[in-house]
Amino acid sequence: QVQLVESGGGLVQAGGSLRLSCAASGIIFSINAMGWYRQAPGKQRELVARISNGGNTNYADSVKERFTISRDNAKNTVYLQMNSLKPDDTAVYYCAADSPFGTRYWGQGTQVTVTV
Repeated sequence: QVQLVESGGGLVQAGGSLRLSCAASGIIFSINAMGWYRQAPGKQRELVARISNGGNTNYADSVKERFTISRDNAKNTVYLQMNSLKPDDTAVYYCAADSPFGTRYWGQGTQVTVTV
């Protein structure tokens, strides 16, 4: 089992920045890719950014050039630096970790609210 704990969400004005962190514990050697997803009210959960063990990244088009995902394998932590935030970025952000066996672990989520 893998446990994921997110932190760093909050309330910010449009144009501002936040940095989310996700610390993994448990059977962490079983983790391959890690990522951030978000779910806004009334919408489906969507991928925001993903990073592989080797550091390859991919982003949703809506966040490219504004968000940066990074990973510190020594600390078993993944980060999401969010700049130039927009009201449309308001959502609950979830950290996810994928095992090589097809299991996806989820964190509890952290709220990000962007005001005009």
